[in-house]
Amino acid sequence: MSRSLRHGALAATAIAFSIVSLSACAAGNHAETLKVRPDNAATSVGTVKVQNVNVITQADPEAEGPAVVAATLFNDGTENEVLESITLPGTDVQVKLQAAKGNGPVEVPAGGQLVLGGKGNASAVIAEGREATQDGNIQQVVFKLSRTGDVGLGATVVPAEGYYKDFGPSALPASPAPSATPDATGSATPETPAGETPAGETPATGESPAAGTEQGTPETATAGTTG
Repeated sequence: MSRSLRHGALAATAIAFSIVSLSACAAGNHAETLKVRPDNAATSVGTVKVQNVNVITQADPEAEGPAVVAATLFNDGTENEVLESITLPGTDVQVKLQAAKGNGPVEVPAGGQLVLGGKGNASAVIAEGREATQDGNIQQVVFKLSRTGDVGLGATVVPAEGYYKDFGPSALPASPAPSATPDATGSATPETPAGETPAGETPATGESPAAGTEQGTPETATAGTTG
């Protein structure tokens, strides 16, 4: 074998070994393999960092209900940032922001962080969850901040299972059981106890009238009439 052919064979072997090594690392670092928190989308603009971004849908693929945007925003600056909106480019859906303590702006405090999703945290709810995107897709998410401006990145769409269960949306409540059927006047018709005649109805033939009612025709008074 010539020297050039020998060098080519060695190079091919080295490349094949590198590919196998990379494949093994990819499998070993998979979240399901290691059972650890997966690597989620993250980016930074200026003093703001956005990490752990996901769009989380209903756990049951057949369930109706909203989806949510889960994320953590860090503010390394010296002034508060207000999260003014979140948009999903390529869709027409709206994302409703809600502060952790009810009404008011959703803020990323100076030197602090803002958590979206999970009990007791601020929320970003997508009412049209099934219309927005599908599990397994990469959805563009844009965070609009009062000072920094737009911060966008691609987030993975996942169901509310496993690690994401506590950060996911709630399903729509079940429909209430039907009530009693109303009558023509709009009120429910009560049942009449056995053996009793409803008020206002005449007893059937052969039945005795209610107690306290005299039978027969009363006699004509004769007082004051001379024989």
